[in-house]
Amino acid sequence: MDDMESGIVKKFMFVNRKAPHGTVYALEVLEMVLISAAFDQDVHLAFLDDGVLQIKKGQTPAGIGVKNFSPTYRALEGYDIEKLYVEAESLAERGLTEDDLLVPVEVLSRAEMGKLMAGMDVVLTA
Repeated sequence: MDDMESGIVKKFMFVNRKAPHGTVYALEVLEMVLISAAFDQDVHLAFLDDGVLQIKKGQTPAGIGVKNFSPTYRALEGYDIEKLYVEAESLAERGLTEDDLLVPVEVLSRAEMGKLMAGMDVVLTA
């Protein structure tokens, strides 16, 4: 019997490092997050580097021929996914603040983010 069948809850962290458009990584991580939550796992979502752009307000990717999936992040709360973290340095390097983001997040320093990741059972990065 595997952990999910036996009811053991694991702490999963999904780390988003890629820009929201131009690759499938961001959308695929979002799908993995929703699947993990469906199995009642303790899901954490972190945005680092260009990954912070995934939750930036005002995205209009229609001009490059892709669908804007960023509003889906607002629906995560309905799946009990409320542990969203953003690296402070990544925001600052891109000239962004917490007010530029679509969803409520906890802003952590690089060091704090590292400590949080160290406490996870599973860390998946894309």
